[in-house]
Amino acid sequence: MQRKRGRRVLKWVLWSLAIVLVLGVGGIVAWSQIGVMPAEPGPLAGVRENAAITVEDAEQGIVLAPADGESELGLVFIPGAKVDPWAYAAILQGLAEDGVTVVITRPWLNLAFFDPRGLDSFTSAAPGVDVWSVGGHSLGGVRACQLAADADALVLFGSYCATDLSASELPVLSLAGSDDGLSTREKIDAARDQLPADAEMVEIEGASHASFGDYGAQAGDGTPTISMDDMHAEVTERAGAFLGELVR
Repeated sequence: MQRKRGRRVLKWVLWSLAIVLVLGVGGIVAWSQIGVMPAEPGPLAGVRENAAITVEDAEQGIVLAPADGESELGLVFIPGAKVDPWAYAAILQGLAEDGVTVVITRPWLNLAFFDPRGLDSFTSAAPGVDVWSVGGHSLGGVRACQLAADADALVLFGSYCATDLSASELPVLSLAGSDDGLSTREKIDAARDQLPADAEMVEIEGASHASFGDYGAQAGDGTPTISMDDMHAEVTERAGAFLGELVR
């Protein structure tokens, strides 16, 4: 009798643990799909109509490339948490116009930390490109830091590293916003020691956290005073000049 009772208790415990696990996993999956910030239709329409680039919805991600097919440089770009990857197409199209092949990833469960894929899972979208940088916005930038050891350079949009790259010789560009309410100046400064001493730190005046994508306002963010067109132009100029140095 004692033995049967023990087996029943054990069975009950195992079933309870299984139910808790299923509910926990289901909750995470549901949460990751709720509240995803969509790409604004206007900027995205402009990308699709841009005759200077090609846009491919590939297995590896969204691929923006120069229309003439000539590209020496590549950038794997990881979106911020719960942001539609298409929301970054407009701000990155200027790089494609200037000859950079851009692969915007689709993080698993819309969260970069749940995506274990290595850099080569994305660079395979453009096998003819030899020089690859990795970058990302917000949480996507934190994940990009983890992949940076396999890249030729790192580009951060409103983000910072939790991975120590200070002893590396990796070229790094950090673009921040003066009115970013999430990746604040204090947070970026506090993580500055994780980057190489010669990392290029740039603060864009008037930019908020959501200025680095086209998905509308974001809770907890500051209010941007820079226009969308000026923001796109600033990012293209800064990031384009930085990436161009890699092949000179």
